[in-house]
Order: sequence, then structure tokens, then C-alpha cells
Amino acid sequence: MHSDSEKSEAFLKFLEVLDTLRVKCPWDAKQTNESLRANTIEEVYELTDALLDNNVDNIKKELGDVLLHIGFYSKIASEKGQFDIADVCNTLTEKLIFRHPHIYGNVKADSPEEVSKNWEQIKLKEKNGNKTVLSGVPKSLPSLIKANRIQEKAANVGFDWEEREQVWNKVKEETAEVEEEIRSGNTDKLEEEFGDLMFAIINAARLYGVNPENALEKTNRKFIRRFSYLEAKSKEMGKSLKEMSLAEMDAIWDEAKTKERE
Repeated sequence: MHSDSEKSEAFLKFLEVLDTLRVKCPWDAKQTNESLRANTIEEVYELTDALLDNNVDNIKKELGDVLLHIGFYSKIASEKGQFDIADVCNTLTEKLIFRHPHIYGNVKADSPEEVSKNWEQIKLKEKNGNKTVLSGVPKSLPSLIKANRIQEKAANVGFDWEEREQVWNKVKEETAEVEEEIRSGNTDKLEEEFGDLMFAIINAARLYGVNPENALEKTNRKFIRRFSYLEAKSKEMGKSLKEMSLAEMDAIWDEAKTKERE
């Protein structure tokens, strides 16, 4: 690993290259916060793909792409006289110290759960911080991730089940309400009840220490692997999937599951 001086030198070199590109490259020179925003979102998703794949080379590459965007937004702000990358780093450092009184102060927190609870209380007290417990949850988060963050934040201020096993009664209750709306044929109400059921299941995952986003993505990837195997096998048989019976497809699907366990 690199020394502190080597890390500083590498970071400064990155900033120097960015400064040069901002002046001399026509594409870099014309970028704005608005033009970069969609690309930033894409880069973060590419980083999450690399993290899920546990591909070290790709993680390193995608972290660099995300860092580029952080540098870019800071450079644009410095050109407007608003702030620069040093302000970004200093603001972050000050926030980290303020939010870790169990390290830099006299607050006691011996578990990750205690740290999280302290964190939420501190954020409410911060100058220019979140005014309510849930106000810090970004509106544009994907709904599954947003539900999990909402539940985590509520739990950190004590709004949670006394015993995690109690959540299963809620899951059963919401399942019954979905079934009732299906029987009644009320499609508008059905959407609402499906939402309540999914919210309850996400809550259950949280209570049992499972990240619901990671869990669902692993299932997505598993389905893709098995369905791809099914497609390949159907081509070997000289058939299209539409020509195959459900029983034939199920047999190949089971074969794909067996191969995964081998």
C-alpha cells in the first residue's frame, strides 16, 4: 500500500489533470452540474455492480470514476467562487468528528446499534441539519432502498417492534388484505395493499439483519442465470421458448438449479 505522501501526491496529480482537462478539452470544458448528474447516477450504479461481483479491479476503476465526478462538481463550484475540493474535504472531516462523539468526545457507544442511534440524534441537532427524522432520506432513492432507510431511521429513534418476531403478524395481516382486495376486484386498493405488504417484508428483512436490496438483487441474478440456461437449452433442442410446454421448461429450470449446487 502507498504511504501518506504518495496518497497526497496521487490526489494532487488527479486535481492537476482535471484542471488541465477543464481548460483544454472541449467536452470537459462544457460540462455543468446538470449535464453530469445523470452520468453520476450511472457511475454509482456501475460501482454497485462491481461491489456485488466482488471484482477488485472493477471496484478500483469505478471508484475512480465516482471520484472524478466529485472532483468535477468541486471544480465547477470553485469556478463560480462557491467552494473547492478543500472545502468539501474539510466539511466532511468536521461532520465525521462531530458525529463520532464516542471517539472524539465523552459519549459512550459500544455497539453499531448505539452508534446508529446517536448518529440520528446528532443529525437532528446539527446546524443546517435535517429538521425531522425522515427529512434526510432522498426523494429520488429507489423505492425499495428508500423503504429500508425510512425504517432504519424510525427504528433509531425507538419506533420499532419490541420483538422482531412480531413483524410476521404484520406480514400475515398485509397478505390477507392483498388477498381480500383480489377477491373484491378493487384494483386501486390492491396496489396500495401490495405496497403495504412489500413494506412489511422489507421491515422483516431489516429486523433479521438482511439488506433487502442486496437480497433481491441476488435473486434477480439467480433468475437471470437460470433463465439464460433455459434459453440456451431450448436452442439446443431446436425449439423456441414459446413452443415449449411449461412442464418442459420446469424440467430444464430444475436442471439449472441442480447444476448450481454441483
